Parts: sequence; C-alpha cells; structure tokens
Amino acid sequence: MSDLEILIKVPFPSNRHAEIAYDVLRLDAEPRRNHVEKSLIVEGNLLVVNFSGGTAKALRTGLTSFFDNLLLSCETMEAFGPPSTKYNHY
Repeated sequence: MSDLEILIKVPFPSNRHAEIAYDVLRLDAEPRRNHVEKSLIVEGNLLVVNFSGGTAKALRTGLTSFFDNLLLSCETMEAFGPPSTKYNHY
C-alpha cells in the first residue's frame, strides 16, 4: 500500500493529442526499485496521470522522469505538426 499519491491532469489541444501522448508515455513503466506506480488514462483532451509511492523521494524521481518524457512528446508533436485524426498506417 502506498503512502503518497499525486494526480496530474495534463490538457492537450485535442483528444488526438492526448491519445498520442498516452500511447507514448504508457510504454515507460516505472522501475521497480523506485517503488512508484503510475497509471494513465485519457479523458477527452486530458491525460490523467496518477502516481503513488511510499516516499517523497521516489515520487519526485518518477515525476521528473515523467515530465522529461512528456516535454519530449509535446515537442515532437509540435515539430511534426497537427496529428491525423486517427492512426491508419497499418
């Protein structure tokens, strides 16, 4: 059972942007040594992220990593322009 919990809601310009960020960020599982759990869901144009962990230090480490990856994802989406309405490259 975790002692600390943080809920973050990240707004995006559209639902598709939030889905892309979700698809990228959900792949990066938290290392077990951090004792941090991360769950992500998309609610409309919001990416909702819940972190839970036993210590503030572990949560800080998980959050720092998450925000680094989030910023990279946002910069990549901005560099490539607006996303298509759906992924149809298969």
